[in-house]
Amino acid sequence: VRKSSSKKYLTDERINFIELNLSSEDDLRQQLAGHEFDYVVHAAGATKCLHKSDFFKTNTDGTKNLVHALITLKMPIKRFVYLSSLSIFGAIRENSPYMEIEENDIPRPNTAYGKSKLMAEKFLDTIGNNFPYVILRPTGVYGPREKDYFMMAKTIKGHIDFSVGFKHQDITFIYVQDLVQAVFLTFNRGKNGRKYFLSDGNIYNSTEFSNYIHENLGRPWWIRIKAPIFILRLATLIGEYAGKITGKISALNNDKYNILKQRNWRCNIEPAVDELGFHPQYDLKCGTELAIKWYKDNKWL
Repeated sequence: VRKSSSKKYLTDERINFIELNLSSEDDLRQQLAGHEFDYVVHAAGATKCLHKSDFFKTNTDGTKNLVHALITLKMPIKRFVYLSSLSIFGAIRENSPYMEIEENDIPRPNTAYGKSKLMAEKFLDTIGNNFPYVILRPTGVYGPREKDYFMMAKTIKGHIDFSVGFKHQDITFIYVQDLVQAVFLTFNRGKNGRKYFLSDGNIYNSTEFSNYIHENLGRPWWIRIKAPIFILRLATLIGEYAGKITGKISALNNDKYNILKQRNWRCNIEPAVDELGFHPQYDLKCGTELAIKWYKDNKWL
C-alpha cells in the first residue's frame, strides 16, 4: 500500500501490509527486499489529479519503478497483472452503428489518464517475454465503495438525473466482483503479454444505469435533464479553472468532458472468455441492486 492508502476496509487478519513508495525505484528495492511474491497485481493508480503531469508520475513512472525493482531483485513472480483501462483507446469507432473496440485498434487516448495508462502498457511491451505480465482493460468499474458512480446515485436521490449529448451512446460496465474474478483467472491462465478487455458482456444505453439506480432508491420523484454537449464543455472549463485557482480537484474537468462526450464504449471480451475462462456473473441490473444496497447499509445514501 501507499502511505496515503486507506486500510478501513482491509481488516482481515491474513492481510500483511508493506508500505511502498512508487515514486522511487531505490525505495522500492529496499522496501521489497527480503520478500518473495508469486503474483503481483498492480492496481495502484491515479484517476484524478490537479496537474496532468501527476497522472504520468503515478500511472506511468510508478509502474516503471515497480517493474524495474522486481526485475532487479530477481523476484520469482509467476504473473504480474497490470490493471489498465478501456480509456486508453479514447473516442474511436464513433460512427453509427457502433462497433466493438478490438485489441488491434490503434489507441487514441483523449484524456491525461488514458495517455498515462497507455504509456505504462507500452513500457511493459518493451521489457521482453522474460517478465510474465498480463494487462487487463476494464470498462467502467462500479460496486461497493466506488465513489464516481456513487455521485450519480446521490444526485438521483436528490431528484435530478443529469446527462449530456443528444447523439446515441452505447455504454459498458463491469461489476467489481467480476473484475476480481478476472484478476484471479490471469494467475494461471492467459498468455504472457496479452491484453484483455473486460465488461459484463452487455451493451447499455445512457438511461439504463440511472433507471436501475432510481428503481433501487425506491423511485423518488425526479427531473431528467439532458443538456447539449456545449453546456458540458462550458461547465468543465469553469471546473478546470476553479481547480487551478483553489488547488482542489474538480469533478468537472477537461478529462471528464472527453469521457462524457464519448459515445462508444463497446469492447470485445471474447479473448478474455476464450483464453481466461472469464464469465461475468453480474449484469447491470443485478450489480446496481447490490451496489445501492451497500451504499444504503453503510449510510452513504
